Amino acid sequence: MKRSMKSKLAGVSRRDFMRLSAHYGVTSTLLGLSGLAGAVTLPRLAEAANSTYQTRFSKQPEVTLKFGAATINEFVQQIEHSGALRFVQDLEERTDGAVRIEFLGASQICGQLDCVKKALQGIVDIYVSSTQNAAGGAPYFNVLDYAYMFPSRAAMYHFFYHPKSEALLREPLRKRHKLQLLFSHAELRGLMLGKKWKDRPTVTSVSELAGTKNRVTGTQLGRIAMDLMKLNPVPIAWEETLDGLKQGLVDGAETWSSAAVHANMVPVMSQDVQLKFFSGCAGTAMRLQSFEALSPELQDAVMESAYTTQVWAQGCNEAGLYQIVGASNPPLPDTYYAKGNIRVAALSDEAIKEAEEMCSPQYQPKAWETWRERLNGWAGGLDTYQEIFDIAREIPKDREAINVEPRRWWRTQGAQ
Repeated sequence: MKRSMKSKLAGVSRRDFMRLSAHYGVTSTLLGLSGLAGAVTLPRLAEAANSTYQTRFSKQPEVTLKFGAATINEFVQQIEHSGALRFVQDLEERTDGAVRIEFLGASQICGQLDCVKKALQGIVDIYVSSTQNAAGGAPYFNVLDYAYMFPSRAAMYHFFYHPKSEALLREPLRKRHKLQLLFSHAELRGLMLGKKWKDRPTVTSVSELAGTKNRVTGTQLGRIAMDLMKLNPVPIAWEETLDGLKQGLVDGAETWSSAAVHANMVPVMSQDVQLKFFSGCAGTAMRLQSFEALSPELQDAVMESAYTTQVWAQGCNEAGLYQIVGASNPPLPDTYYAKGNIRVAALSDEAIKEAEEMCSPQYQPKAWETWRERLNGWAGGLDTYQEIFDIAREIPKDREAINVEPRRWWRTQGAQ
């Protein structure tokens, strides 16, 4: 069983980690940590950070890029495998140091709500945040948030690799927001219920949650779905969410499983209700001007590293959900959910269908008309919902996410 990050770093205090980061740089220290297996001691981490630093700074780079990484720190990267640091390591190695990336995690330069804005302003060249939070500054990201458009995580990965993702997702982001989407991890959002649900039966239907109050992120389309399911979305600052759940001010919080763990929500949670009602994506994108300023050879390297990282995230986050988070029924021993006595409310197909009929564009088209027309217009007249809905169902419903075939989406324009 893979150790949790807290036990893995038991021999290194937060102060020790920051001291090493000050000496070798955050990027080299985090990259050094990511390559260590088993329990980490301070001498082992110092040796790894030094080795990584010496390799990265052995030659002068042709270009240095700033990477704003919102909430990612030494703990988060081992729980939610979004691929940010993997991309840094792969691109620097692939270009033999011609590209060097300054990784600014732990919200040093930007947070979930403004990383995309910092990229648009040219303050950072690359960023990672949830696409739902990025939608506040780049509204076309809402195209991923139609309710029940994706039936599974596998369907999401299938879409990200699909050649039609260029016309339906990536090209509109380039044209409208000057962003080059590189890769994303894929989960589906549900409700993390607080302690007031600890002694109540495990939820089996969304109808049992009617009238509850639930914290919502910045997603505009997610609120449409929650309103239709009578889940009363309440905008609450993320830093106040934990207290809100603990004190019972809200019943639950809308997010995905690995995010709940890395945000330290487990101590105030009781149930993970897997409504799976829309996407949960920690997406990494690059400022288009920064990408286009690179030589053709380096642009190719960026895309190859993005592809390699997408494959890595696909496998590693799936493993992490079961082996680290514990998002299974029952949770595996020694996972966060097992240790926190979190129940996974895995809804039946019938219960998911009930929720889908309450809120999806397929069954409630009128509620989605305004946003659907807006997004279709931004995509050059394509029916964004129907097109992505159909692609998501090209693979069997029971396909495991790790068995989705990777494809270089930008090289397969004529493929079907």
